Amino acid sequence: MIKKYTITCILMLGICVFTKMFGFNFAANITPSVFPDIEKSRKLAAIVFYEDFTFANEVLPSADERIAYKMRKALKSHSYATMQTNKLHKRAEVWFPIIEPILKKYGIPDDFKYIPLIESGMSRNQYSPKGAAGLWQLMPETAKDYGLEVSSKVDERLNVKLATIVAAKYIRDLHKEFSSWTITAAAYNGGQGRMRRQMEKQNQSNYFKLYLNHETGKYVYSLISMKQVIEHPEDYGYRVNNAPKLLAFIN
Repeated sequence: MIKKYTITCILMLGICVFTKMFGFNFAANITPSVFPDIEKSRKLAAIVFYEDFTFANEVLPSADERIAYKMRKALKSHSYATMQTNKLHKRAEVWFPIIEPILKKYGIPDDFKYIPLIESGMSRNQYSPKGAAGLWQLMPETAKDYGLEVSSKVDERLNVKLATIVAAKYIRDLHKEFSSWTITAAAYNGGQGRMRRQMEKQNQSNYFKLYLNHETGKYVYSLISMKQVIEHPEDYGYRVNNAPKLLAFIN
């Protein structure tokens, strides 16, 4: 046992001496390894990925890290890992064929069809604590201004076709004032007067550069992320059996 231990020690000592004599200079000539910044690489990849993201043909300015961060957050919140349900795809399959031709008739970009997914989860009987109702979450005053009946007996905001016509007219009027589809979408959520005041106060007409309240500030990002989730479901963890059918009326 002692003999084996002695031989082992001699061998180990020999290896150390050999390494010291011949290995040091060899190692000194090797270029030190450079390890990539994984987090930085991920952010760069995300920014490149977001360069193709648009809302109503207005491009997401993804080179801004603040904007890229908000986009990442919105995509995560609408991924299957978070939602754990395919109900939005199923409801889109039911209601998009009704919504799309109406928006087209009134000259509204197709991307606005994602508003009901954000506003109500495309549930036509949805009421909010503030009194908004239907797929488009129209307020009573807005609905009445555009000709819908809203009373204790009848609420035409729950009629998807009629509500979509009103929403299209309202969106068209908002765009006449703001001339930007992203600002128009934000005004649909946050209110026409509030959006006008913030633009004047900040002297800014670019939605992505405006500082708005939390809900309106993330609204267009939510619309873009919903568009991505519906049009490219498998990229975000969804398994949609009838994806070709869904895309048939998306495109």
